[in-house]
Amino acid sequence: MAFLIQLEGFDLQQNTLYSEETLTEHMQDILTFLSCMLFFYASRIHSDLKIAALLLAALTAAMFVREFDTYLDMYVFDGAWQAIVYTLLASVLLYLKAQRGFIYSSLKAYAQTPSYGICLSGLVTLLAFSRMMGKGEFWHSVMGEQYVRVVKNIIEEGIETLGYTLIFIAAIELVLFCQKHVKHTQVSITEQTA
Repeated sequence: MAFLIQLEGFDLQQNTLYSEETLTEHMQDILTFLSCMLFFYASRIHSDLKIAALLLAALTAAMFVREFDTYLDMYVFDGAWQAIVYTLLASVLLYLKAQRGFIYSSLKAYAQTPSYGICLSGLVTLLAFSRMMGKGEFWHSVMGEQYVRVVKNIIEEGIETLGYTLIFIAAIELVLFCQKHVKHTQVSITEQTA
């Protein structure tokens, strides 16, 4: 991640431009999309974690749509990302209403996986820490008259990418956990029938 920021800042000379077209922004798009797919896959292979994994898939899908908002505004319509996210939210709420008796057990099962702590760290990094570090007032008070907006942007986007990376690692960890569970279950069934 640090290499990516260094590449953009020093090697590509993007010190005056830090927009939606940077490598960091594209990396965020890739990480959110892959995380969504991995969480969705995990929901398909482990029934106890289905609800928790689907919630994480929906959350990362919403994050992907939000990160992709510039393109949706350009090629679909202005505000398309909000319509997509609200539709996704309504779908999730309807699903949760139908599954309300199993939500707690699924979330509890997820909290006992190795993925949980990593995902929680990623969410806190992304939703809290990057927002605090992205406040212009903070950077104005720290840098005073030497304030350079691109410094704030690079740090904020770098921290966001760290959060997305942690969430992606959590998604990989969850898939590996689910695959191990499925394999263990299949071995147990085979031993019982033999």
